[in-house]
Amino acid sequence: MNLRDERGSVTAFTVVFALALLICAGLVVDGGAKIQAHREAYAVAEEAARAGAGQVDIDRAYTTGGRFEVDTAKALAAARDYLGVAGHPGSAAMAGARTIKVTVTVAKPTVLLSLIGISNVSTTASASAQMLQGSDQGRP
Repeated sequence: MNLRDERGSVTAFTVVFALALLICAGLVVDGGAKIQAHREAYAVAEEAARAGAGQVDIDRAYTTGGRFEVDTAKALAAARDYLGVAGHPGSAAMAGARTIKVTVTVAKPTVLLSLIGISNVSTTASASAQMLQGSDQGRP
């Protein structure tokens, strides 16, 4: 076996190893960005749902002896307004007479994975909120 036959093999190994190490580092760093995006999406969805669930139908409260119900139009508008202010795309829908469900998508740019063509990571989260009143709290 001649050493000249293996000339350059260390260089090729070093390049492959460095590339693999860079990809692993990218998965760690940009994986953290994906986790952060999911936390942010869930937090925005929760807050938008709470904003919607707090919209009381005042006319109905007076005619039903003080029973609070969600004003559907105001609830959806409040949730969508919150999403607009937060700057993330999403949707809001009623999931019952007193429950609003919000779904949000958050995208974050990548740092290292952009070197191999993955420019961002995104995630979607949903949350719902229900209006509860007095002794209704804790009941399904």
